[in-house]
Amino acid sequence: MSKIFDDIKLQYKIGDITNKIIYWNVGLFLLSLVLFFKFSAFRFEYPYWLSLSSNPNDFLIFPWTFLTYAFLHSGFWHLFFNMVMLNFSGRLFLTFFTQKQFLGLYILSAIFAGLAFAIAYLLMGISAPIVGASAAVLSILVATTAYQPLMQIRLLLIGNVKLWHLTAVILILDIMQILIENTGGHISHIAGAIFGVIYIKVLQSGTDLSNIVTNIINFFVNLFQPSKSNPFKKVHVNPKKTTVNAQSKIVVKDKTQQQIDEILDKISQSGYDSLTAQEKEFLFKAGK
Repeated sequence: MSKIFDDIKLQYKIGDITNKIIYWNVGLFLLSLVLFFKFSAFRFEYPYWLSLSSNPNDFLIFPWTFLTYAFLHSGFWHLFFNMVMLNFSGRLFLTFFTQKQFLGLYILSAIFAGLAFAIAYLLMGISAPIVGASAAVLSILVATTAYQPLMQIRLLLIGNVKLWHLTAVILILDIMQILIENTGGHISHIAGAIFGVIYIKVLQSGTDLSNIVTNIINFFVNLFQPSKSNPFKKVHVNPKKTTVNAQSKIVVKDKTQQQIDEILDKISQSGYDSLTAQEKEFLFKAGK
């Protein structure tokens, strides 16, 4: 069992931001099964300090719910289809953009879609909660489509199609269902798609909105870091000894990095399961 957890931790460490977001969603879903799933009613009952409510009395008191709702799901299939689409969209997005931009777009689009849902339901006089990563996931897909609409993708049983064809079908289905069922969910989906287009257009004009998220994260990281009382410390060093040690460290680092690169190349070509037990153990120790 410990070996399985070691493999999971290793794949989390070496995976990109798409993998990490998927891990977070799946992990929180499993935790929610223990804390919030009512087996008597066979459904999740999330508290208003986690799910996003359209009631101002709730979201004004718990403003973080404009983000936390995007990491919660109402059932297994809700989670499954969102994660499949997130994996697909994330791979396409990271072909052209950075992991920092992926995280920024995911968070900002979730907040934007949450605001659109809350305002729309408030105007309609409806009080209801919402959960799900669908709006943020759709934003990733639409942003990629807005940037590279003619990109060819291959779909199972269909063959090659242009990316904008797939995105258009998904958006049309959302619009068609907006008055039939899950109205709030479809409103947030459309809002997420709109934000994806806005993000790309603003980025092409020279402004990266993901810097907002990066700056906020850095602020809180620096806020909780312990301050150094004496950052400057005088140290007496033996010049010859330092040179020898520095050279030996560089050699070790180069050999280690070379071995890591070879293992990562093997993963990219044959998959993680193709590694030997020794290679997995070495990569896990190197990750630490």
